[in-house]
Amino acid sequence: MTDPILIGKGDDTPQFLLPAYANRHGLIAGATGTGKTITLQGLAEGFADIGVPVFAADIKGDLSGIAAAGEAKPKLVERAAQIGLAGYAPQNYPTVFWDVFGVSGHPVRATISDMGPTLLSRLLDLSDVQEAVLSLTFKYCDEQGLLLLDFKDLRAALVHVADNAKALGAEYGLVSKASVGAIQRALIQLEQDGAEAFFGEPAMDLNDLMRTDLSGKGIVNVLAADQLFQKPRLYATFLLWLLAELFERLPEAGDLDKPKLVFFFDEAHLLFKDAPKALVEKVEQVVRLIRSKGVGVYFITQNPLDLPESVLGQLGNRVQHALRAFTPRDQKAVKAAATTFRSNPKLDVATAIMELGVGEALVSTLQDKGVPGIVERTLIRPPRSRMGALTPEERKTVMSRSPVAGKYDTVVDRESAYEKLSQRAAEATPPPAASRPAPAPAPAPKAGGDGWWDEASSQPVPGGRRAEPAPRKPAARRSDTVTEAAIKSVTRSIANTVGREVGRTLLRGILGSLKR
Repeated sequence: MTDPILIGKGDDTPQFLLPAYANRHGLIAGATGTGKTITLQGLAEGFADIGVPVFAADIKGDLSGIAAAGEAKPKLVERAAQIGLAGYAPQNYPTVFWDVFGVSGHPVRATISDMGPTLLSRLLDLSDVQEAVLSLTFKYCDEQGLLLLDFKDLRAALVHVADNAKALGAEYGLVSKASVGAIQRALIQLEQDGAEAFFGEPAMDLNDLMRTDLSGKGIVNVLAADQLFQKPRLYATFLLWLLAELFERLPEAGDLDKPKLVFFFDEAHLLFKDAPKALVEKVEQVVRLIRSKGVGVYFITQNPLDLPESVLGQLGNRVQHALRAFTPRDQKAVKAAATTFRSNPKLDVATAIMELGVGEALVSTLQDKGVPGIVERTLIRPPRSRMGALTPEERKTVMSRSPVAGKYDTVVDRESAYEKLSQRAAEATPPPAASRPAPAPAPAPKAGGDGWWDEASSQPVPGGRRAEPAPRKPAARRSDTVTEAAIKSVTRSIANTVGREVGRTLLRGILGSLKR
């Protein structure tokens, strides 16, 4: 049985997170500055101590301090003794830094095919019709063996589909060139946001997220998201893609003594902001089923109401920091948060949520047989690692010692849709005029006087026939005067009118005879 993870000291008992129920997911909520990041850091340390790898998004850069040992400051030592954290001493944790843009961590990449048309449509903010065209393009490329790895592959495929829209329409359905153009414009916008670096190879190997070091501690994977966070759609889509990949690739594990991986999703409200219903249902499905793969997902957000009820209801382990009830929505959030806990007769939860200090939280975790524990007001344990960001030099040192150093640094561009479609286009294009064979020269005229002669040029005519005289140009036609043009116009008008009347009379006569 794996040792439980200490969260903090409650009014009556210490509050632990049982590793066997850590894959039942969790929530860390609270207003800005109330200590959510410290709670996340303490939980990440606890999971690493029992050999569970962690993946966490670092929005502000503070979580990078987990790679360095903290300081035994008097207040921290006093807090550790107060909550019963035995053997408290500063230490660092094995850390791997990742960055979608490849600046503050090892590059993170995925192929266009891995992303798929549904998530890519969400990333590009496409309409239903445009998403259908994108799905059609994916299907066509799959059937034709055209790999979609990066942006240029997708662009080439879209151009090919648009150019052959009529031929593909019978089998795949109507292809609108306007929709293809809209997708191309969205790709340009996404490229300007820097997302082009995310698509390509070598793609991330999920096994690299599930490592332990030589001592058996779980490695903490920290995603540098300070720049990525500025592109909310890309941030949310990337993390959802990562969850979906874990769900699809990991085998069923059932109930384990501890998770295979724990995933912390900071600023989780971005995942659901302006998300279509189909995407929300996809998230709900992944969260509900991924626990059977041995993965725990913990959402970090300011307000519990930021998450859909269907997702919130699946989060069994909860740490609620202070909320401020300044607006009607805030008051509603306080009431909603209070009702999600198992009641404690000694505690007014709604009032306590607004009175919590920094480093305090209301905690309720799953106990034996998965029963929610009674909520308690809790002092959160201090982390052993540094509370604060690493310097750029310290980050580079950690990256140089990383177990994946050099694996993802060089981009690989193998033959894919772009190269194959370019080759097809080159083979289908006729050669330029300069490379075509010259026409055969005309036979030379026979020597002697046995041929006819062109009187105009006094040269023999090949073939023994007299040259036909050049056709004469017709004589220039005299322009009508203004009076003549007017008379002709009136004459044509009268003739047309008379003709129409005669035609109508004849037609009525014929139709009348048919009726009789």
